[in-house]
Amino acid sequence: MGRWAPGAESRLRLAALELFAERGYEATTVADIAERAGLTARTFFRYFADKREVLFGGNDVLTRRFVAAAEATPAGAPPLAVVTAALDEFAALVGEDREWSSRRRAVIDATPELLERELAKLSSMSTALAGVLRSRGVPELDAALAAETGLAVLRTAFDRWTTDDTTASLTAVMHETLGRLHGLTATG
Repeated sequence: MGRWAPGAESRLRLAALELFAERGYEATTVADIAERAGLTARTFFRYFADKREVLFGGNDVLTRRFVAAAEATPAGAPPLAVVTAALDEFAALVGEDREWSSRRRAVIDATPELLERELAKLSSMSTALAGVLRSRGVPELDAALAAETGLAVLRTAFDRWTTDDTTASLTAVMHETLGRLHGLTATG
């Protein structure tokens, strides 16, 4: 088994995802993942604290960049423009690999422990986004509503992007979903 083989982290991620899909998350051990990747369990722990981190590693970076994109919008931008900037950053960071995202989503949806963690991650993103809006003078209720609406758009668009037979990018699906939301508020 190669200890310092190039691409170890990506091989471990792929091996874990394959095993989670084949055996289920609970039935897969770190030793199984390392063996499938042709590495040692010790090498696994150089990259991941535990097997959940294969699926959730990088969440802190994702949330920081999501929030930074919202903060970078021009002063005076409407709340939904701030939310859209954050959604665009999410799509730019996550939208490169539909296959990985689809497979990851299937594993999470099939595992209550992972689904709970995913929902907690999304809730923390909403809270952070609402904080950005409040810091811009948006009233508490409006900030919470805009942030939760943004996360509803994110979840809906991401679900469509990972399950539908679309060739559109995540960004395009996100903007289409936002357009549908705007359409729901139109009168006449």
